[in-house]
Amino acid sequence: MLIRLLIIFSCLILTGHVKAEDIKLNADQRVEYHQKEQKLVAIGNAVASKGSMSIKADKLVGFYSPKQKNKISRVEANGKVTLKSNQFQAFGSALVYDIKDDKAILNGSPARIKTPDAEISSAGPIIFWISSQKAVAQNNVIAVDKQGNTVRADNMTAYFIKDSDNKLILDKIDISDNVKINAKDAEITSVSGTYFANEGKIKLFDDVIITQNGNILKGNSAETDLNTGISRILSGSTGRVSGVFKETKKEKNK
Repeated sequence: MLIRLLIIFSCLILTGHVKAEDIKLNADQRVEYHQKEQKLVAIGNAVASKGSMSIKADKLVGFYSPKQKNKISRVEANGKVTLKSNQFQAFGSALVYDIKDDKAILNGSPARIKTPDAEISSAGPIIFWISSQKAVAQNNVIAVDKQGNTVRADNMTAYFIKDSDNKLILDKIDISDNVKINAKDAEITSVSGTYFANEGKIKLFDDVIITQNGNILKGNSAETDLNTGISRILSGSTGRVSGVFKETKKEKNK
């Protein structure tokens, strides 16, 4: 009976409709079936995997659906959580995965999502919709691309797409509240903006300040090319552009 339950748990934890032999579930210590609570518990370096996707944690708990007793509707992972596939990796201390909505809520200090070209970390939760390839992060969010450019904000919504090799790559990030960007000797702050990862460009809005090589530019909106390091301040329909430029000191004649 226990072996049969493990197979059911394994099949449903990741996809809901797969062959039993495609799934593996193991734990170093034990696996328990709690009939009253209608749940399965795997403890001690627990791993549930299918193909290239796996969930690993100190403890895995699968909850059966109240309406469909033979199906797992929610999975909770606690302690050294790692969610991996050939498209992305996620790390944290706790994970709740809603199978029906294909939504994962990841917490940690920090919680992290890593793709081949970028990494996003957050002090607050990261909510990741796996099928729609969208992630929402809050509270001291930091995104770093493969060139080392850093984007910080209180709120980020990241959108991913698949490349020609079917790997998940970052498409764009909507950022808001306490936005700060560090790139190629420049520091940029604003209220909100959008980072276009494929183009290496950022559009910023409201109270934009660009500090680069001692020069300071201010305006209502700006565009920054992370590839070239060139930033443009735009006035928009209202307001003005202002700048403070550092004077280059000439060497005195001897």
